[in-house]
Amino acid sequence: MHDIMFEVGTALILVAIASVIAGKLKFSIIPFLIVLGMLVGPHAPTIGIFDFKFIDSQGIIDFLGQIGILFLLFYLGLEFSVQKLIKSGRNIVVGGTVYVTLNFALGLAYGFIVQMPLYETLIIAGMLSVSSSAIVAKVLVDLRRTGNSETELILGMILFDDIFLAVFLSIMSGLLLGGATSIGATLLSVCISIGYMLLFFVIARKGPPLLNKWLRITSNEIFIIVVFSVMFFIAGFSEKLHVAEAIGALLFGLALSETEHGERIEQLVVPFRDFFGAVFFFSFGLSIDPTTLGDAFWLAIGAVVLTIIGNLVAGMIAGRRAGLSHKSSLNIGLTIMARGEFTIIVANLGVAGGLSAMIKPFSALYVLILAILGPLLTKESKHIYRGINRIFRWSSPEEKVKRRQSE
Repeated sequence: MHDIMFEVGTALILVAIASVIAGKLKFSIIPFLIVLGMLVGPHAPTIGIFDFKFIDSQGIIDFLGQIGILFLLFYLGLEFSVQKLIKSGRNIVVGGTVYVTLNFALGLAYGFIVQMPLYETLIIAGMLSVSSSAIVAKVLVDLRRTGNSETELILGMILFDDIFLAVFLSIMSGLLLGGATSIGATLLSVCISIGYMLLFFVIARKGPPLLNKWLRITSNEIFIIVVFSVMFFIAGFSEKLHVAEAIGALLFGLALSETEHGERIEQLVVPFRDFFGAVFFFSFGLSIDPTTLGDAFWLAIGAVVLTIIGNLVAGMIAGRRAGLSHKSSLNIGLTIMARGEFTIIVANLGVAGGLSAMIKPFSALYVLILAILGPLLTKESKHIYRGINRIFRWSSPEEKVKRRQSE
């Protein structure tokens, strides 16, 4: 137990050092923590009393990382208004459909082009279709874009993407693992997942008076114990219903966002979000063995190029259909480009189903590139917009002057 505690402490010190360096360079900590995780792990050396393999403690580090996902998504849910989301319902359905359909179609086409078998092609298409809720949440918070005009549509598209993920995982689990023995069982599982999500929207609309009464707790200590306990329970219960635990935390945040306690909860959750969120990105890098990436390099690069194109096109279509500016629409495509935990979940399903061994290194490299590139492109969205605007001439010279003055 003492050795495990020392290993975890060593990992956290490394996370702290990487975070300080990123802060000094005024850079997002996400790429630093992912690369840091890759540099250590089972393939790393042991130097004196410092064991950088983290073999004994990896389970604990992974669990702390899972907690980080919950806090990231819970906080993101608190930041949004359910009423505005419902008003934007049609835009969310249209945007989500365009996003999922385009990326899934590109994934299918890519799988056939590289001559993958059918099931491997379906898994690749699934991996290309699901964004990283954790990284998107972190980027929105870090860049202070939670109040942007396009952010509600981004959140809605993430939720829509998770509905697709629930459907996809249910079907593929049945095909690969035999979990669903009939079409009826698969449809029932999907309907339960969708109904569960809708339940939280109803609670968010009708439940605030009762929630306000239950949460009138003067002691911050008791208040945070109650809120966090319910969050963890809902996340775990969501997983039982085949809804991602992180989305369960997000839905709980949405339900509390309309209450009079929303701001108080936000203030209390921020330190937990930042600490455990950092551990998640480190633990994600820890799961990637860089020595396995070479064989899948060009396969992953091709998928990355297709994902960038597909996300930019989908973001522009979704944003413009919702009445947003070209700049806001471009921000949508750039923000939802990151791939992470959900892509790994899809890949792990393929591995568990006995599919090609190439899936694991391919998914690791594909996710690593976009987990680093996505936040970078989002951060530089202003410069990217200006460059693309010179080609397509979306805004007139007068609009450009106004935009620069507002910036």
